[in-house]
This record gives sequence, C-alpha cells and structure tokens, in this order.
Amino acid sequence: MKKVLIANRGEIAVRIARACADYGVKSVAVYADADIDALHVRMADEAYGLDGERPADTYLNIAKLIAIAHKSGADAVHPGYGFLSESEAFARAVLDAGLRWIGPTPETIAKLGDKVEARKIALQVGAPLVAGTPDPVKDAGEVLAFAQQHGLPIIIKAAFGGGGRGMKIAWRMDEVEELFHSAVREAVTAFGRGECFVEQFLDRPRHIEAQVLADTHGNVVVLGTRDCSLQRRNQKLVEEAPAPFLSDDQRARIHSSARDICAAAGYVSAGTVEFLLSQSGAISFLEVNTRLQVEHPVTEQTTGVDLVIEQLRVADGLPLSITETPAPLGHSIEFRINAEDVGRGFLPTPGPVVRFDPPSGPGVRLDTGVQSGSVVPGSFDSLMAKLIVSGATREQALARARRALAEFRIEGLSSVLPFHRAVIGHADFVGNDGFKVHTRWIESDFAEPLAAAVRAEPLPDASLVRCAVEIDGRRVSLGLPAVLLQGLASAGGGVAAAPAAESAVDPAAVTSPIAGNLHAWKVADGDTVQEGDVIAVMEAMKMEMQVTAHRSGVVALVAEAGKAQVLGAVIARIG
Repeated sequence: MKKVLIANRGEIAVRIARACADYGVKSVAVYADADIDALHVRMADEAYGLDGERPADTYLNIAKLIAIAHKSGADAVHPGYGFLSESEAFARAVLDAGLRWIGPTPETIAKLGDKVEARKIALQVGAPLVAGTPDPVKDAGEVLAFAQQHGLPIIIKAAFGGGGRGMKIAWRMDEVEELFHSAVREAVTAFGRGECFVEQFLDRPRHIEAQVLADTHGNVVVLGTRDCSLQRRNQKLVEEAPAPFLSDDQRARIHSSARDICAAAGYVSAGTVEFLLSQSGAISFLEVNTRLQVEHPVTEQTTGVDLVIEQLRVADGLPLSITETPAPLGHSIEFRINAEDVGRGFLPTPGPVVRFDPPSGPGVRLDTGVQSGSVVPGSFDSLMAKLIVSGATREQALARARRALAEFRIEGLSSVLPFHRAVIGHADFVGNDGFKVHTRWIESDFAEPLAAAVRAEPLPDASLVRCAVEIDGRRVSLGLPAVLLQGLASAGGGVAAAPAAESAVDPAAVTSPIAGNLHAWKVADGDTVQEGDVIAVMEAMKMEMQVTAHRSGVVALVAEAGKAQVLGAVIARIG
C-alpha cells in the first residue's frame, strides 16, 4: 500500500497517521465541519471535508468515504475504532471499490459481530461460558423459562450491538417480561435489529480481555491480557496491562481460549477477545471486538509491539513481526481523558479547550486528539486524549500515575481528571488488601464526593458557509467558518450579532442542560405536566440525558426536535 485513508477522527486518527509515517506510507484525513481545524486534520498528509455535521452525514457515510479514497488516490482504508470499524458493509464496500481493508475480513466481522454465533464458536473450541440461550429468543416466554431453569439474575443482550445498548439485567421474575421488551426496543433503535439472547448474569465481575494479532500466513498470537473493569455505563475509564491479580491457570485459560476462538473464526489483523471473571474465579467468554481497541496502548507499552504497524503489515500480506506471546515488559495503566463533568454525573461538556497542559517525564505517554485552542464538538465521542503511564512494576506505574495526573491541567471545559486522581489512590484499586474493583464498582462502591466543575464555555459556531470559486480555471468548493465571516463583517463596519443578555431569569423557562442535540420531545405543545415529568431527551457525545419539568403547568415548546442546542438555551416554557 502507498496511501491510507483514515476513516475516523480525534486521537485514534492522529495515532494512525503517526503509524503510517513510521511505516512509510502517506495518510489521508477526513473531517466533519466542526473538525476542519482538528489535530488529526493537520497531522495527516492530506485532508478532505465530509460536508456535514452529524455522524450519519460524515464519519458514518460509506459513500462519501469511498469517494474521498478514490479522489485522494488512497489504496487502503483504516477504520480506527467506533464509527464503521466493525461494519461488515463498510469492509465489503472498501474491498469492492478495489481498496485494501485494514482489519479482519467482512465474513469474520459478520460472524463474530453476531454475539450468538460468537458464543457458538466459543463453545466449539471449549472456551469457558456461562449458561445462555443457543439462539436469539422468540418472546418473553422463552426468557422466563430460561430464568426458571437457571435462576436469577439473568442478562438480556442485543445479539447485534455493543456499548451497553440493548442490555438489561433482571433480578426479579416479575420484571423479566418488561425488561425483555425494553431490550428489544432499545436494540432496534440503536442497531436496527431487535434480536436478543439471554445469559446468566455474573454479579460484580471483573472485565478481562486478551489482545490478539493474526496474519494471512496462519499465525495467531496472543499478546497478553488487560483489565478494563473500571467502567461507567459500560464505558471503560481506566485500563491496565497485564491484568493484575490473576492466577497462572486463569491467565493461561484466557490466552488459550482467545487464541482458539480467533483461529476457529479465521481471524486476521488485530482483535480483542473479552471475558468476565466472577468473584468465585470462574471465567466466562463475553465477546470479540473485531477492531483495534481504545486501550491498545497499554499492550504496546508492555510488549514493545506497535499494533497499528502490525495491522499495516498484515494488510500488506506480510507475516507478523512476533510469533509467540512475549513476557510482559513491566506494567502500564491507561486513563481515558474524557470531556465530562464528574461532579454532575459524568455529564458531557463539549466546548473550547482553553488550556491543555499534559504531563511528561519517565514512563509517560500521551495519545491525544486535542491541544490548547482545540474545540471539542458535541456531536461526537467525549474522548479527548489517553494518558498512558508505565513502570517496571504495578507499584511504580501507580506512583508515576499519581505524579502525572497531578501535573495534568485542562481548562475551558470539564474533564474526568478529578475522578482519576481520586481512584488512583483508592484502596480497592491499589489492591494492597485485595483488588476489589468490578464492572459496576463506580456506581455501587465508589462513594468519594467529587466537586462539579466550573461550567464550560459555550461552543463556538462550528458551521461552514460554502460557496463555489474558480481557481486557475477550475471550479472548486470553498468552505469558510461562519465565525470567520462574522468577524470580517464586524471589521468591515458591520456589527456581529451578539446574544442578548436577559435582565432577569425567566421562571417559566426550561433550559438545555448540555450543549447537544434535542433528540426528541416526550410531550406535545400544550400538554399539562407535573413537576419531575420527563419532557424531552437530549443527546451529546453519544450519551443521552432526560430533561424533566422543573414545575407543574402547561408546556409551550420553543425548540424543534432534532436541532442542536447551546448550553442554557431556552427549549420550552412551563406556564
């Protein structure tokens, strides 16, 4: 390959562009309107606009991505993680367009992306598994029958999906039926398919995963384990490698099962096999992620293997540069630096990054998609950067992490740094008296109060004004930031529009709690509501938030569903 289109954004697009430079190939970035000046756009050798603001119109638009690949002369596509990285349709479209797909085959993505089929493969190779339905259930009656046979709790899971969507846990028989219907509805909304299957639920488990690399020459190598138990709403916040506090037998079982599952599936490229580890020590296969993981740097730090370059080698038809599981090179911990306000329930806080002053020194690595002056848009994921801290031992990595987190400064918007600083010294995580972290530890055990951050500055207008111009006799499309044109108008004697200051707070106003999209109204104009009723759902950075009535009365809708709202905007009034 000679040139790689990076079908992604943010820190992972920067990471891939750097790997391309190291490997000796050119990189092509793509960008939504809000990302026109993003770090990944400036880092790549070339960049092309996707002409849109929403994910569906930009990073999820297969036709646009393929067209840009052809226009730029790219001969390969790397999907990163998220967006279209696990899309069988995108992988096929890339190959059908005569391009190389940097990842597993479309057939493997389809096979392992279907969680029911993945379970069947795991059973065939003898991987450890909790009891579950062999196929998607047809109705709530089958779910009830499973619960009666195997006992509660059970977990109902979307067969095609991830990220916690379409996943419901039943603790009582009388809630099984409604939770099944709720899981189906959520799966249809999130993934377009409502099939669900059922498993026994392991309460308070750890989340352990194995990093796998495979090439087209028959080599399948497990590079070690990671612990990703520190999660909130099924989204990981802290990961480390190798997974601590495992017995030799547990580690060997995870390694062999991961290798056997990937070999049976005909896997190529980088992938991750995930497991749950119960408090009793029982291991159960969870799923296979057919892509590069967010947490891949901790494996790179503890093995000396560049996983993205290995993906490029495999796509070029070369064998892996490593053929056996390496001995760990110390210990590494990754902290996801998200734009979220931990004092307000991890509320997404898009906005301008006024100051981004990361730590450095021994054992510190930073993978980032922002810098001082960047803007974190509300349309996409809240991940700004990843802080990876390594040491010869876990104890040294923890000590360096405390120092690095104390040095880190971010201003202009909220971040999860206060949570990381608190958790790195928590006895449950440090583990001197036993490692007590599990996948719901943050919700159930972490009780340390964290202060709400100063309210983030409002997002600037990220829209582009497009026009056609002629350059050297050729018509080209030109996109200019709206704020730039406003500034030019002001400099030329015009007056830029400024928001009017309200002389008093409107007691009837319902204001937007976040900068994000008004996803849907749950009431109609003129409806009577009671204080506490849910009246709307908003969405920002892939997270939903309910808007409730602050008082009883009659609703007058102000904002239109589907439209972006700034923080504090009046969206309705209750009179």
